[in-house]
Amino acid sequence: MKFARLSLPVGRDSPQPSRILQDPSALWSHRMVERGDIDPVGSLGAMPKLRPAFPEQKPQALKRNAAASDHRGSVCIRREKGTTTALQPANLLRKKMDQELVEENERLKAEMSSQQQSSLLLEKELKDMRTELQRMKMGAVKETKEAERLKEERNTLRLNTDNLESQLKEARLALQSLQQEVQNNAGEVERRLEAAVGDKLGKLAEKVDSVRRVRESSRSSTVGDTLLQAITIVLNNGISIPVAMEKLEVAWKEYSHAQEMLKACQTDGLVELIDHRNEVRAVLVGAVDDYIQEVDGLLISERMDALEHVGASLTAVFGAFSEEDIGEQAFEQFSEWKSRKQQESQSVRERTDEALLSLCSWFGNMGKFFSLSSKTSVCLSDITAEVDALLKRAELDMGKELEVSQTEQEDQGVQIVSSAFNRVMKQIQQEQGLLCSIREKYLLNIQFKEEIQQWQHSSPNADKLFLIKKRIKSLRSQLRWRLVEEGSLEEAEEQDLTEIVKKKEEIAETRNALFLEISLEKEEYRKLSVLAKGAFPELPLLYPEADIHSFMASEGLLVKSLDRDVFDCEPMRELSGRRPLLCTEFQGQRVVLKGYSVDEEGEARMLERATEYHRARLFTEEQTGLLPLVAVFLGKSDPLAYVMVPYFTGGTLKVVQKSSPLTASEVVVVMRGVAQGLRTLHAFGITHGSLHPSNVFVLNREQGIVGDFDFTKTAEQRAIDSSMAVGSLSLVAPEVRQGKSPTQSCDLYTFGCLLLWLHFPELVFMLKTDGLTPDTGELTLDPKLSGLLSKLLVCSKRLTAPEVLSDDYFLGAGD
Repeated sequence: MKFARLSLPVGRDSPQPSRILQDPSALWSHRMVERGDIDPVGSLGAMPKLRPAFPEQKPQALKRNAAASDHRGSVCIRREKGTTTALQPANLLRKKMDQELVEENERLKAEMSSQQQSSLLLEKELKDMRTELQRMKMGAVKETKEAERLKEERNTLRLNTDNLESQLKEARLALQSLQQEVQNNAGEVERRLEAAVGDKLGKLAEKVDSVRRVRESSRSSTVGDTLLQAITIVLNNGISIPVAMEKLEVAWKEYSHAQEMLKACQTDGLVELIDHRNEVRAVLVGAVDDYIQEVDGLLISERMDALEHVGASLTAVFGAFSEEDIGEQAFEQFSEWKSRKQQESQSVRERTDEALLSLCSWFGNMGKFFSLSSKTSVCLSDITAEVDALLKRAELDMGKELEVSQTEQEDQGVQIVSSAFNRVMKQIQQEQGLLCSIREKYLLNIQFKEEIQQWQHSSPNADKLFLIKKRIKSLRSQLRWRLVEEGSLEEAEEQDLTEIVKKKEEIAETRNALFLEISLEKEEYRKLSVLAKGAFPELPLLYPEADIHSFMASEGLLVKSLDRDVFDCEPMRELSGRRPLLCTEFQGQRVVLKGYSVDEEGEARMLERATEYHRARLFTEEQTGLLPLVAVFLGKSDPLAYVMVPYFTGGTLKVVQKSSPLTASEVVVVMRGVAQGLRTLHAFGITHGSLHPSNVFVLNREQGIVGDFDFTKTAEQRAIDSSMAVGSLSLVAPEVRQGKSPTQSCDLYTFGCLLLWLHFPELVFMLKTDGLTPDTGELTLDPKLSGLLSKLLVCSKRLTAPEVLSDDYFLGAGD
């Protein structure tokens, strides 16, 4: 029975036995909702109130379970007594109990469904209450903001009220001050009323004086008058294109065409082309004479001076002019505007004069009326009727004249004046350009006429050159024979020293005479080259044996009359590691001969590179900073090409640094010369590629000169030469070490390395993390030097040679 009270019997066929035992709270909740025992606030987790329990008030289910248990117990007792009689009632009891349990489960399910619906209703009510609470919170926030806004408006109104009160106080004080001032000035007003006539006449007199000064100053030219005078000068007395110029240009065109045909000619038809050219040249000479005669009659210099003066005066008044296109009507518009301004000014002056004359007449009548000693016909009405009108009219007219004069002075910025100014300045420029062109053509034709006059009855020839060549050949033979004689005398068993000395003197005289003839030959070649480039391009064709083309192609650098045998050379063994170097004299100058072994093809390339180098130095007007080339000649008895350069006693940069290193100030001067040499080469598109201490010469420790490079090698071959290093520092640019072709920028990198080495000749340089450029971070450098090196010792975007020369490090050096 105790077990029956505590446990509910569960049938085997019950679908959810555990749910009945595990969810007793649902039954309690359902019953509390039915009985109304839930907290009136609606709290979801409220527990049911405790109710008194009496033994007799047991639930029906417990009673049934207890009865079932009693019955089960009695059945067990009876089973002990006799099983045969108790089997059938037990089965019936079990079926009945199962049926009751099913009914109980159905009832419990219904109660649980009802309890879930109650929970949903409670959740909905809770959600509604939360929504309402949120709405109430939002309303409270809005009311708070509105209260703050009202508070701010109240503060603002309070401030405005204070300001208005302050302004009202100030207005009251100002009103009191004004009233006091009015009272104080009352006497002043009365005094002024008494002196009103005098004041009015005084002001009128001041205006009269102003008008008088304006008229006196207007006698000098105004801005408009200056521009009008300039327009008149430009439009009048202008010099137009000479009539003979058109004829001259046609003649020059035909003459140039004939000269081009001669240059392109080989040999066939050369005589006919020369005859045709001579005929065309005769026509050109006539046209030149006509042009020169016509231009001589023109006052070009005077006209250019006048235009320059006009342009300078206009620029001083108006400033710079615009290059924009101005219409052709600018002068007409300005003339109309100026005429209108003059008419307006004249009209205003006439009205002013009339008003002042009327006023003077009134003053005359006034004088007559106030004269008591004589009778007068002037009555009282004549002097009182129109005096105010006369004064007012005179004042207005004089004010208008002053306004017009002031407007005229300030009217220069208007568009019409600006257009006229731009137009006249543009026309001045055009005429100045025309006059310059006429003068240049005049000078060129004068020069042409002077050159042609000496060849009117003859043509230039190469006879003098051939005579010089003949003498050179003879002198070479004499020199060779005397050298043989000298050798025989020196090898004789009994040497005659007197005869040997005499023979040496004869050899020296012959050699000097030969060199003199070679210089005369070069001068004659130069004259013939000038004629061939100018009026006589047929000369190289008429005299092919003279080989004028070779001289012209090498810019006079190639000297075919020279040979190694004609020199008295001393070998420079200490410097002849790679190529033979010889020291000798040529035309009174000590020179060095550099020998290069070349074949026929390499000979042409070498001569071409040497000519480019020579041309860069020859055609540079400013200081070049390059070692000059004296001559280039080809060996006749050996397969060598020789480059002749001056011999400098100061030595190379390497020698100077080894014997007596340059100071910091000397480094600046010397390296500035090196930068000038690089600028000269780079201006002609040449990359040196071989800049190292043995190829930079120092003159008197005051000038640096870039030496010539190996003309038999390309820039790539020169850049990777073993000489491109100094100490631990490589002079090869990083990009060349990476396999790229050398450029002009590589020369600037080498220049920076040389500059660094000159300041730290004994230092072992380390490389940066990139492994390409030297690390200067730990060195103590001058700020200017450090700034320059930072722009040179980099892998890209280095300075150019002109930029290096303009750097702060070189400013003032060598000046």
